[in-house]
Amino acid sequence: MASVAVVSSWSWAWSYDHRACTYRGPQICLSYNNNLSRRISLINLGAGSRFINFGDTAEATTTPLDFAKHDNRRMLHVVYRVGDLDKTIKFYTECLGMKLLRQRDIPDDKYANAFLGFGPENSFFTVELTYNYGVDKYDIGTGFGHFGVAVEDVAKVVDLIRAKGGKIIREPGPVKGENSIIALVADPDGYTFELSERGRKQEPLCQVMLRVGDLDRAIDFYQKAYGMDLLRKRDYPDDKYTTALMGFGPEDKNAVVELTYNYGVKDYDKGNGYGQIAIGTDDVYKTAEAVKLYGGKIVLDPGPLLGINTKITACLDPDGWKTVFVDNVDFLKELE
Repeated sequence: MASVAVVSSWSWAWSYDHRACTYRGPQICLSYNNNLSRRISLINLGAGSRFINFGDTAEATTTPLDFAKHDNRRMLHVVYRVGDLDKTIKFYTECLGMKLLRQRDIPDDKYANAFLGFGPENSFFTVELTYNYGVDKYDIGTGFGHFGVAVEDVAKVVDLIRAKGGKIIREPGPVKGENSIIALVADPDGYTFELSERGRKQEPLCQVMLRVGDLDRAIDFYQKAYGMDLLRKRDYPDDKYTTALMGFGPEDKNAVVELTYNYGVKDYDKGNGYGQIAIGTDDVYKTAEAVKLYGGKIVLDPGPLLGINTKITACLDPDGWKTVFVDNVDFLKELE
């Protein structure tokens, strides 16, 4: 069967009553590129694209583990809540160099969102900012760590952020025991961004760091249930923490999840600011099976969404971090 490419300009977002921190049901965010060819086989995802042979996966795999490892997955976007959408957009575009890709207001549900990134959603990992009417502040908690952004000159970016009144958490400098240069800055809502000096990368928005209570358990789950690879693991005994990078391909071409374990810390406060990561999949039903089999919790059963019939499922990992999986074929149909 001919291979085709997944185009991820479709996006999915949770909708919450954040005042009560309760789930109110799924919302859909759709983006269409009028220049997309209807001949799907000619769609070009750009550098680092993952091409899919739909129909072959189910025949070639027999177990949830097999499916997770052979499924065609890519991190699409990360969702989180902000208190002032315009202010945050201004910071991301003027200080971090992101582009505003699209923005929409949903007055009936009293929220608005904006998608920003360093390139189009069909080939770049992006952020989805959600603003809920009347909510100007969120508790980020202690579990969320940072977003990683690769830049050519960390000091230059830090100077720009400082000049515009931004908060510098850590001045530019080398990482202990390494040659890499990093800095830590905070956006207007207090979310931390780690700026790393790595030159140009195919995926500038390159990392989401989350803290976990059992690193070995988390690595095993992300490998088996999510089909991610363990790209590298490093222990920092002097500072009493260990990190593991998980992803769907090499970190110079793909966004990754950095799992961090702090010695002796088993639980973290998730707060109500950070939302979830969205990932594409060939089969949400098999994905849900693997998640349940390997210790995850399904919080939205796999199946089609009312109105558009796009199949999704949502789950929690063993530490309670949420991920949403979206069916690739249905996604392509939406683009048509």
